[in-house]
Amino acid sequence: MTAANLLDFDLDGLGAYCEQLGEKRFRATQLFQWIHQRGVTDFAAMHDLAKSLRGKLAEVATVQPMEVVSEQVSADGTIKWLFDVGGGNAIETVFIPEDDRATLCVSSQAGCAMGCSFCSTGRQGFSRNLSTGEIVGQLWHAEHALRRRGVASSSAGERVISNVVMMGMGEPLQNYSALLPALRVMLDDHGYGLSRRRVTVSTSGMVRMIERLREDCPVALAVSLHAPTDALRDELVPLNRKHPLDQLLRACRRYLERAPRDFITFEYCMLDAVNDSLDHARQLVALVRDEPATRIACKFNLIPFNPFPQSGLSGSPRERVLAFADVLREAGIVTTVRKTRGDDIAAACGQLAGEVQDRTRARDRLARRSMPIQILPLVAGARAGTAASAGQEKTT
Repeated sequence: MTAANLLDFDLDGLGAYCEQLGEKRFRATQLFQWIHQRGVTDFAAMHDLAKSLRGKLAEVATVQPMEVVSEQVSADGTIKWLFDVGGGNAIETVFIPEDDRATLCVSSQAGCAMGCSFCSTGRQGFSRNLSTGEIVGQLWHAEHALRRRGVASSSAGERVISNVVMMGMGEPLQNYSALLPALRVMLDDHGYGLSRRRVTVSTSGMVRMIERLREDCPVALAVSLHAPTDALRDELVPLNRKHPLDQLLRACRRYLERAPRDFITFEYCMLDAVNDSLDHARQLVALVRDEPATRIACKFNLIPFNPFPQSGLSGSPRERVLAFADVLREAGIVTTVRKTRGDDIAAACGQLAGEVQDRTRARDRLARRSMPIQILPLVAGARAGTAASAGQEKTT
């Protein structure tokens, strides 16, 4: 019989597991604290558990974190870990230290099936969803490895990690069954004790799953927008063809009824001569401020494009990024320009690729796509869209 990896359980799940072993549910709280708050994997060292329970757990269970393949440290202090998740797959996790926060960027899938044209992860294709234990295990490793090194966080008390952003490899809401218990572990006071405001789920726009997250665990929401019209977003974010901007924005407005913040963050990757004109900025203003059906409380996070091989894209010049931001700010929209972190170790936004045994043949499909992104003429009144942020944002 395969041993149960206790990293796969939230507190309710661990309580049910303890009951299956003939134990009281309160034992789950003690066990949960040993694993997540103290980082202990050896049941024999959990001294306030009954000796009989420790022996039983040693026979049927394990606390099995992922193997670290490599660790890279950027000149700016950013750390990137590569974790082996088996089957020839490896995923990446990034720690981003700031003066006022310490953010961990967590992956949810080995690869990504969304196919966004500006993202290196999408170029790798898709292999599989991560388990809850593999999602939580990234936080478990980072928190306890950094504690052992004496890393401190001024904003997190005894913890090192103060913020978690589900913005690593993969589309989190496409792996909802594993994501939900992982979020509950992060939020649980017996686990990592993060507030809902400090845990952010980023999505490319899975409307029905945004609705589910609103009901089940409404943490902060970030939405990858990247275009002000459906025509352009169809090219940049293929999911838009299924869930166009008006549907997405309506779902975001409903999400705000339960969200821990009173705004949605829209992420917008600045691509030279693709989506970065002043007309594009004005269309965004019209979309989120002027159209009654899509008007929404939001902030924009403008993301410098981080080039990678075969992307065929370039980042917008800084002066154009700043002019674009000025249009949004003059309309009363809070706008930040994300500071690039960890680009010297390929840990910046859009650069995470890991190692993926692609079962979607994304590389072959992309190689056959010889035409560049079509730069469409602007159409007055065209529908527009949304996007997300956290962790690395800085106001210029």
